[in-house]
Amino acid sequence: MSTKNIAILASGSGSNAQAIMDACKQNEIAGVVRIIISDNPKAYVLQRAEENNIKTVVERDFEKIKNLLEQEKIDLIVLAGYLKILPKSFIKQFENKIINIHPSLIPSFCGEGFYGEHVHRAAIERGVKVSGCTTHFVNEIADGGPIIFQKVVEVKQDDDYKTLAKRILEQEHPLLVKSCKYFCEDRLEVKGHMVYIKEKKCEH
Repeated sequence: MSTKNIAILASGSGSNAQAIMDACKQNEIAGVVRIIISDNPKAYVLQRAEENNIKTVVERDFEKIKNLLEQEKIDLIVLAGYLKILPKSFIKQFENKIINIHPSLIPSFCGEGFYGEHVHRAAIERGVKVSGCTTHFVNEIADGGPIIFQKVVEVKQDDDYKTLAKRILEQEHPLLVKSCKYFCEDRLEVKGHMVYIKEKKCEH
């Protein structure tokens, strides 16, 4: 099993990106983060990348981003708090190679306009008893791609959107790492709108 080359696209603080970098360092993920690309020159994720000696680029032009990914021979693209919408042509070129994490149990509180605190505010206002997070492959529909893994988080009676967001974020990190790990072990197979999890091959 060859080591996969990973690119992370992020717009903010990059705590999910940090979890992936750490997991790669500890050989939990059979991959190497080759580049971190941000649309935001002030994003803290860029500092995290530099501290880990990972190449950083600030770029908003998707044609240039595509060229960068090809140069780095990227196998997996991870959206870790990336707030720009990917063009359809970009998604098609990297079909089933882009993983996103969303802070709810898709199909609840997802799609256009549902990101960051908007998701948690909507969950609190609706009075749901559970929320959580979802990893999925990206397709042309916002948060509409095949679901990989989900983690349920209880919504407590005294939660506000901030306390709920904090507890969900704690679950996002291991869920995203697990998704990247399984991808890099070639254990995720997409058939139609379903992701099938394959058994890990025993290495002799």
